Amino acid sequence: MTIKSQRSMRLVLLLFVCFTVWVTATETYAQEPTFANVPYVPNGGERQQLDIYLPANYRDTEKLPVLVWIHGGAWQHGSKKDMLSAKHFLERGYACVSINYRLAQQSPFPAQIEDCRAAIRWLRANASTYNLDPKRVGVWGASAGGHLASLLGTSPHKKEFDVGENLDQSPAVQAVCDIFGPTDLVVFEKLPFVANEDGIFGKLLGGSIADKRELAILASPIFHITKDCPPFLILHGSRDLVVPLFQSTRFYDALKKDGIDVEIVIKEGAGHDESIATPDMLEKVATFFDKHVKKEPPK
Repeated sequence: MTIKSQRSMRLVLLLFVCFTVWVTATETYAQEPTFANVPYVPNGGERQQLDIYLPANYRDTEKLPVLVWIHGGAWQHGSKKDMLSAKHFLERGYACVSINYRLAQQSPFPAQIEDCRAAIRWLRANASTYNLDPKRVGVWGASAGGHLASLLGTSPHKKEFDVGENLDQSPAVQAVCDIFGPTDLVVFEKLPFVANEDGIFGKLLGGSIADKRELAILASPIFHITKDCPPFLILHGSRDLVVPLFQSTRFYDALKKDGIDVEIVIKEGAGHDESIATPDMLEKVATFFDKHVKKEPPK
């Protein structure tokens, strides 16, 4: 095994371990879903299913605003079971949804964003069954999940991502919280141990960034920003050694330049792990979604 291959494997392992620690640290928020393993793609298998968490009185309330969680794990690991803080948001009057998506070793990009968009469309098409408000949908995720959440927010106009069912429904979301997600894959081309075909991004793209440069651009949220993007909240640790902080600061600057309502919170001393998931940070997330999702939609 070459030195570069060894470094690539170490980075994959580090990212996976960081994500596992993140999930372990948030288990206190775990709650059984009201509806589990719901297929959002007919005959799609367990990687195209979602879990729905609803308040006990969900049938007796007004339509519920929805928060969709997208798990991380280097696009190669993780599960919808890793839903962060469902209990916390249920108590604030939200419906919570956690989705699986096809992993890179099963299907390379754009399968992951196709699935995320299919899940959003499915939720809108079936909103009345679960008393959901299709006009109030927020999305958030960490690491690879933050990347996919950001891509959902910046690319509703990219029709090439829309395949499958419920194409009459919009994949757009009303707000995005991105927790240390990669936003520009192209810059990693300079780091062969993650950009070659055996690296993290190479596995996502189905080939090296050098060979799949157009696909890397398509997979990068920063290249799809328009003035119609929803509000963003970006969280990143100052000591993140997996996804460099500049991935979020440059993304923030680009969103700001186009006039998007965006806020970035840099957690001093936090890495690519659970140290960012403190009560004050979760309250920051809740306040953001209360403002942009829970509020009544425009008439």
